[in-house]
Amino acid sequence: MTSLRARIFKFLLQNRHLLRFRLKRETIDWNNYESILRFRQNVEAGAGKFGKLPIGIEVLPVTINDIPAEWILPSQATKDKIILYFHGGGYVSGTCRAHRSIVAKFVKGSEVGALLFEYRLAPEHPYPAALEDSVTAYRWLSAQGISPSNIVFVGDSAGGGLCLATLLALRDQGIPLPAAAVAYSPVTDFKCTGESYRTKAKVCLAPEGTAPAFAKHYAGDNDPGLPYISPLYGDLHGLPPLLIYVGEDETLLDDSTRFAEKAKDAGVDITLKVGEGMFHCYPAMAPLFPEATQAMEEICTFIKKNHLNP
Repeated sequence: MTSLRARIFKFLLQNRHLLRFRLKRETIDWNNYESILRFRQNVEAGAGKFGKLPIGIEVLPVTINDIPAEWILPSQATKDKIILYFHGGGYVSGTCRAHRSIVAKFVKGSEVGALLFEYRLAPEHPYPAALEDSVTAYRWLSAQGISPSNIVFVGDSAGGGLCLATLLALRDQGIPLPAAAVAYSPVTDFKCTGESYRTKAKVCLAPEGTAPAFAKHYAGDNDPGLPYISPLYGDLHGLPPLLIYVGEDETLLDDSTRFAEKAKDAGVDITLKVGEGMFHCYPAMAPLFPEATQAMEEICTFIKKNHLNP
């Protein structure tokens, strides 16, 4: 049963328009470039309100072939074991600043440092820009002497889908894969064919039409069903152990359940966790309610104990 704190938190998110004295939920014209710019500004403004870092976390800026990035490290940590973090934002938004505090939670809980990077965004830079930047960031880590067996991918939302697509690209290029990957609320089907896009539309926190609009901007002139855009349609054999979290009450539910089923059939060691009554990217809300805290602890255990060499 969903905890009271989770239900209250979810209610506030679903009705945040009322807290702003508006009778209807906000509608966004995703085809309007100015709307995308405002969306980015709102994301950054929100990060400023909730961007406090846990005690004992150090942030060090770095540039990777013109890609802005940050090391997010526990105090006195070495860089021999690293989380490569793929931020969300629908491929149209997202910065290190906006995701720094979220990544720091995984770093704090796992005691493993992270590299957070800013891939190029659509619509200015559609596919394959984000994928190219992700491969570049991973290869750069390897060039720093960090073994693939000591790297774990973690990604949320679009970043979760990008992390899975990057695994496919690395495998197809013959590049050694990381030890494991975690994706929570990942986008795996930008053709938006899952039933949950319809059955969960009323309870999902995302504004109506979000996924198809993001798909259009990111795919550009390409087929949104390409595996490097929508990993659901790829050959999933040979992937490392995967852990996927998704909320029961989000339109992306089927993106996770269908991908997990296909990956299992391909022989991948995959664990799927569906949060009862939960919403998009709920693990990132830890420690605000028990379900998020438990998910965060399980993810950190997966990172720290199961798939990093001692």
